[in-house]
Amino acid sequence: MNPNDDAEDAGTKALKFILLTQYYVPEPGAASLRLEAMAQQLVRHGHEVTVVTAHAHHLGAKRTVSGREALWLQETVRGIPVVRTWIWRVPTGRFWMRLLNYFSFVVTSFFALLKMGRADYVIVESPPLFLGITAWLYGALFGVPYILSVSDLWPESAVALGLVTNRMLIRLTEGLEHFLYRHAAFVSGVTEGIREGVIQTGAISSQRVLFFPNGVDTAVFRRLEPDESLAARLAPRHQRLFLYPGTMGYAQGLDIIIDAAVVLRDREDIRFVLVGEGPVREHLMRRARELGLANVLFDPLQPVERMSDYFSLARAVVVPLKRHRLFRGARPSKIFPAWAAQAPVIYCGEGEMSQLIEDAGGGLVVPPEDGLALADAVRQLADMDDADWERMSRAGYDYVVSNYTWDRISERWLNGLQSES
Repeated sequence: MNPNDDAEDAGTKALKFILLTQYYVPEPGAASLRLEAMAQQLVRHGHEVTVVTAHAHHLGAKRTVSGREALWLQETVRGIPVVRTWIWRVPTGRFWMRLLNYFSFVVTSFFALLKMGRADYVIVESPPLFLGITAWLYGALFGVPYILSVSDLWPESAVALGLVTNRMLIRLTEGLEHFLYRHAAFVSGVTEGIREGVIQTGAISSQRVLFFPNGVDTAVFRRLEPDESLAARLAPRHQRLFLYPGTMGYAQGLDIIIDAAVVLRDREDIRFVLVGEGPVREHLMRRARELGLANVLFDPLQPVERMSDYFSLARAVVVPLKRHRLFRGARPSKIFPAWAAQAPVIYCGEGEMSQLIEDAGGGLVVPPEDGLALADAVRQLADMDDADWERMSRAGYDYVVSNYTWDRISERWLNGLQSES
């Protein structure tokens, strides 16, 4: 069967896409999972996709066996052709070093694109925003329109977190941001807040701003029978587990979990488990150690396929964000896998995601950066009748299956792309 038959049967032209991203599986994180899902869904709809990405380098990714990485490596990942190019690795550190990391891939990915000839669209992921320069240059040379996929309003988010303070750099990056919006065929936002933020710039019409939110593969994330060895290690006294999975970064405001653990230190039936890596992990571990918190445990970053075992042991998944107006439009990706595995969530945040949780009935919402409020929510779920807990678990599952599986998301996105093309 011709791979284009599905697209032709649906009355649409089969398209050739290049997906340009600094982060792609096996990199951990929401962006790489979402982009791999997008690539798989585009192929499922009869289109052709090639990914141009960097060697895995983020959040503790290992080097190749030789310790050296090729300038150009071709492979196939779950049936998708993937080209990996060299990137300059930097440890977590000063922002200017991170810029060198970004721009090294801007250059090497451009030469990769030159070898590929013409596509119908380039989908380029931001952040890093600078990668949009590569897509724009390639488009100018070959007449190929680009779709800017925005998972974070940058530099706004970096300024909000205090990571970028240089006014000249802020002005330059804001100018680049608006330039890339103006020249894009489409901009695709991960949240409604991002879509509105892009539209409010006035750089692109609202009809050309698409929506591809974070979603979930319910075949990967699902409730499992308890892993007895994992349960014995994480909850040796059969404690109620409250899980944080994922990046331990500045935006998450994870000190709220340590604050709640202090309040609940006398509840021997409650334990917090934080699984992942990131720049604030050492800080959090140091706080827990200095405060003598026996109710907080840290586990290293786990493969995606292992996370359902953790979710299935959780009384709830705790998802915090810092308090800032910018994050009112956030949709933390870890909520949907939690619901797919039938784990309720406690969201420490405001805005778009809090409304989704209330609509779904799949968890509780507390104010950001409020350790006392989180402690109260943890107590409520720990002490909840099991029948009520099951109803909450099922509500989240039903909501995500009805609205946020990758096939539903991709169909809506393609309809928007084709209606405006």
